[in-house]
Amino acid sequence: MTKLPFRYFKTSPEIIRLAVMMHVRYPLSLRYVEDLLHKRRIDICHETVRYWWSRFGPMFAGEIRKCHVTNRSYSNWWWHLDEALVRINGETHYLWRAVDHEGEVLESFVTERRDHKAALAFLKKAVKRYGQPKVIATDRLRSYRLLWRSLGKL
Repeated sequence: MTKLPFRYFKTSPEIIRLAVMMHVRYPLSLRYVEDLLHKRRIDICHETVRYWWSRFGPMFAGEIRKCHVTNRSYSNWWWHLDEALVRINGETHYLWRAVDHEGEVLESFVTERRDHKAALAFLKKAVKRYGQPKVIATDRLRSYRLLWRSLGKL
């Protein structure tokens, strides 16, 4: 991580990262993060943590996401595939999602139909990006039956 984004801040980048990650990684309120840092003799306001979170949060999330994808093998994971009905600008669409065993959404895909072609396109996209999983759990949609037959061809 470069020091360029932290150039005009008096606080060290390590403290900024610690405060933001405490707020993001664990379900802690801004005031609780302020209290925890105060116990470490770091005197900052909860509004400062909020400002850092809004300013540096996306940058830290991008770094975590990049490391998460490169350091792990997604092919060994258990996936749950589901679809949900959503309304976008008053029109009905289907949101397909692949969720791993830790509850992280791996892939999402929006289609107008809920059929075999949509399920196949979604699964091809997810497998191309993360590799083929060992176990897939579904909600037993009829479109998945045809998908299992063509799964070996992916």
